[in-house]
Amino acid sequence: MRSKSRQPSRIALLGLFGVGNIGNDGSLQAMIEFIAKAQPDASVRCISPGSAAVDRKFGIKSVPSRITDEGSRFRLLNRLLFKVPSKIIDMAASIALMWTTDLLVMPGTGVLDDFGERPLGVPYDVFKWCLMARLLGARVAFVSVGAGPIRHPVSRWFMTNGAKLAHFRSYRDEISKIFMTEAGVRTSDDPILPDLAFRLRSPRVAPPRGAAKLVVGLGVMTYRGWTNAGRAGEEKFKTYIEKLSGFAKGVLAEGHSIRLLTGEEGDNTAVALLRRRLDGDAQGRIAVADCSSLATLMEEAGRTDVVVATRFHNVLCALKMAVPTISIGYAKKNDVLMEERGLGEYCQHIETLDVALLDEQFRRLVAERDEIRLRLEQSNDEMARRIAAQDRILVSALFEHQLGSPAGEAPSVGSRLPAPEDAA
Repeated sequence: MRSKSRQPSRIALLGLFGVGNIGNDGSLQAMIEFIAKAQPDASVRCISPGSAAVDRKFGIKSVPSRITDEGSRFRLLNRLLFKVPSKIIDMAASIALMWTTDLLVMPGTGVLDDFGERPLGVPYDVFKWCLMARLLGARVAFVSVGAGPIRHPVSRWFMTNGAKLAHFRSYRDEISKIFMTEAGVRTSDDPILPDLAFRLRSPRVAPPRGAAKLVVGLGVMTYRGWTNAGRAGEEKFKTYIEKLSGFAKGVLAEGHSIRLLTGEEGDNTAVALLRRRLDGDAQGRIAVADCSSLATLMEEAGRTDVVVATRFHNVLCALKMAVPTISIGYAKKNDVLMEERGLGEYCQHIETLDVALLDEQFRRLVAERDEIRLRLEQSNDEMARRIAAQDRILVSALFEHQLGSPAGEAPSVGSRLPAPEDAA
């Protein structure tokens, strides 16, 4: 194994980036900005399925997270040989990249869950890259990640054993840490640090004040269940849109206007279907917001009186802009985020959405919106202090420790990094 420098200067960022999910890309942006400030001489590259989009958007070198089958002859040969050639080429490319990497980082996102993923997708990629990094002497870090659920047993094996190979892990909330503990990962030295998106600068937007007719931000999602598959998934999507359109019609009937918020390119399907279901005479009071990045999403959320949203980063951006919010989530991460901000009573699950309860929650939120906005502004001040503490921990963990600590050491986060665990 080659020797490593004391401070990592060649850093690779691994994740589901450049594929149209603005929450994931926001986490990548936050980590790039952090590294530029903490280690300005570092060479940063990204490993992602959307490498070309990352190149364009962030201006850093990016490589695919796996080799794709290119060329008709190769695809035919690859199929005949049970995809063994592509696996060999993919592994060789991984080895070559990790040979010139000092530090592999998974920056934020729900990288340790299998929502919409099969075992040989992201779960396999996480394990493969962590293993290659460790074998070739690079350090491995999971920074402010979300974890769980991981429902497929093979996906769980890949992800938990990938996490066990890390020198440093931190989670964005308590439930993620609990999940990994119950999955068999030793988490006693793993801190809970804010979601990386909280690091992004909030735009200056004058919020609406005191108008009788409100601007309601409605965050929609093309949701087809956890596995995103089959007729059952289509039924879940149809039911969700029907319920959401019923709520939206009530909002419009009271004279309010709606701005539709999204978090991924695929959510345009939900936007189009929802708009077709709403009354034609209300179309002048329905607009589709610019949600091309977390920055524009924050701007759009900041111009609303209240937000009702499904995607985690829709909710996060609304809270970051101190906008009173209702969450219709598909995982507990939304509930935890809302509870941390004192809004636990304004949550529902997407698959058991009760429109009558949503109407009631909306009326209470509107009645209390000035008080809630003030509380959110105060909690954002506290979040700024937590981000400053996060910076100190990450600088110490990622950049101020000798690479390749011997196995068997288990120092605390405050002084040294915990040694990686043996993969089960």
